[in-house]
Amino acid sequence: MKQFIEIYHENQSEIEAFIINTLKNNGEIKKNEIDKYKENFKNFPSMELLYITDRVCKQITPNIYRNRYEEEAKGQDRGYLSKKLIEKDKQFSISDPYLSSATGNICITVMKKEHGHHIFIDFVVSELLGRLGLIELHPTFEKINKTFYKTSGFLLMSFALLAIAYALFSFFNHFFGANFSLDTLFKPIVTVTLGLAIFDLAKTILEREVYYKSYRGESEDAMVLTKFSIAIIIALSIEALMVVFKVAMHDLSDMIYALYLIIGVGIIIVSLGVYNYLSKK
Repeated sequence: MKQFIEIYHENQSEIEAFIINTLKNNGEIKKNEIDKYKENFKNFPSMELLYITDRVCKQITPNIYRNRYEEEAKGQDRGYLSKKLIEKDKQFSISDPYLSSATGNICITVMKKEHGHHIFIDFVVSELLGRLGLIELHPTFEKINKTFYKTSGFLLMSFALLAIAYALFSFFNHFFGANFSLDTLFKPIVTVTLGLAIFDLAKTILEREVYYKSYRGESEDAMVLTKFSIAIIIALSIEALMVVFKVAMHDLSDMIYALYLIIGVGIIIVSLGVYNYLSKK
């Protein structure tokens, strides 16, 4: 979805001109019957929502979708949304892409002033780009792709929570038992650290591929990898420290294996530093 937003910004002026000219050519939108409003969906396959407010942005119609209405939305104050719109001319204002709370899609909102009323129309960014031939979009594949990422993300979150729950169970089981040792303290820390890294990875997948809450440019990719790598480095460092204690208490001849693990952690740290340096350059 990040690519869709990039393509939108690259072609923003042409897209906005297309929407405004088409709405002007279609004539007036405000009519007395709700069913008449739905005629606009035929002209705009990328259109997903329409509603009308009065002069002070209080909604006077239901939320009108392609195949349903939402009466509960009637009477809501839409002043907060009108403040986020960028005025293009005396009649039209358009927002930047954002996550729609009504549908969960990345959309843009177009506001048209007509006879003392404000007409708000939401367009799905991906479908709008596909309609204009800026991307090749297959709805079925897009749905499968989104479902796969959603399932994988929530599964990763579930495993992360299970790992943390197991760490707590194991700790208290040994803490109140007769076999409390140094491992009892360190192993839960390692498990919780890995669980946190997995949970953060799952959250990032869901935000970027399903719910689209996070769009900050290419630097976000480097930040995600850095955060995940740091969690792994911490877990391995704790594990290396635990190996050192074990070897020190039993057989010092095995200390070489602890050294190998510490050297491996050092190589990861250096590699991460080089990656961050090259990314910034």
